[in-house]
Amino acid sequence: MRNTASPGIFTTQFWLLGLSSFLFSSSFNMLIPELPGYLSSMGGAEYKGSIIGLFTLTAGLSRPFSGRLTDRVGRVPVMAFGSIVCFICGFLYPIFTTVMPFLLLRLVHGFSTGFKPTGTAAYVADIVPANRRGEAMGIHGMCMGVGSAFGPAVGSMISMTFSLNALFYTSSLFAFLSIAILLNMKETLKEKQRLSVKSFQITWRDVFEPDVFSPALITFLCYFGFGAVSTVTPDFSDYLGLQNKGYYFMVFTIFSILVRLFAGKISDKHGRMPVTIVGCSILIVAMVITGYANSISLFLTGAAFFGVSMGILSPVLSAWTVDLSRDDNRGRAIATMFISLEAGIGLGAFLSAAIFANQRHNLENVFYCMAGFALAALIYVVFLYQFKRHRSRAI
Repeated sequence: MRNTASPGIFTTQFWLLGLSSFLFSSSFNMLIPELPGYLSSMGGAEYKGSIIGLFTLTAGLSRPFSGRLTDRVGRVPVMAFGSIVCFICGFLYPIFTTVMPFLLLRLVHGFSTGFKPTGTAAYVADIVPANRRGEAMGIHGMCMGVGSAFGPAVGSMISMTFSLNALFYTSSLFAFLSIAILLNMKETLKEKQRLSVKSFQITWRDVFEPDVFSPALITFLCYFGFGAVSTVTPDFSDYLGLQNKGYYFMVFTIFSILVRLFAGKISDKHGRMPVTIVGCSILIVAMVITGYANSISLFLTGAAFFGVSMGILSPVLSAWTVDLSRDDNRGRAIATMFISLEAGIGLGAFLSAAIFANQRHNLENVFYCMAGFALAALIYVVFLYQFKRHRSRAI
């Protein structure tokens, strides 16, 4: 398939996609701050790690299918399916009010992020020039980021002002609006195939694309921290007396958005690896500050550093993945990166919940452990960068 890009990136298609992604991101993120307390009220406090862990498990397992379908059936149908899952799940949360059905619903809800972002990333890569890929990924990620900031803060406000059920129905409304926008999107996959049983027959190559091993590994290691943040910061907020549990997410996302405006563009000019090194370094600082936090101000400072690190890493690692992919395997390559992302988030969620064990004094160890994973990513990318520089000089 040939790239259909125009010389610029700010097309109607691009902005419609950004709006759809904002609504989608708001839809599922607005639930995150309130779900740990909701699960505890059912008597399932010991399963808090499963709130994020099960969600990301299904998302990761569905990536090979979404990547294959993206390359064969089309980008738009894959995106639409992800939004539809969010729409349906929002209506089911008020019905599933005991622990096991709730956890099952979290498992199903994970299909949403297993499909929507895969199709979206491929669509963005289709409609923008290669030399502005990092910039485009950064700006589109900003739309997702605004949703990530808007969702948790507004979700907690809706829950406190009205009810949890009102929050769930609002989540469904946002997902519905995301779907409505997608119905007007022009498909960018030229050689489409009919949906059939063969479309779901995956091979190992659909699960792991070796061409993108390096950005996938770095993504895996760095997103352990995201899983920890999503799992234990609501409790951390309670311990520090921060009533709105969405504030950490809001500060994190505001700084992430600000950085995304130029991080991807800088990587277009100076290279993916040097910018990734900066992102990993700041992530280590963010985890240490958050773990050490004994006041609201220090806690939110950690959120700011975390936002800066993710604002750098997310668009740059996405662009690096697309750089290493070919037109005919773009969906598969992106799916590999997202499988790594979901695996990191999911394992980070389960590990952080196990270390935390609902004990305040364990929170410090959670974030120091996450800093260790970020350090491993930093060591790898520094080694890779030095190796490539040495090889280029030798040539």
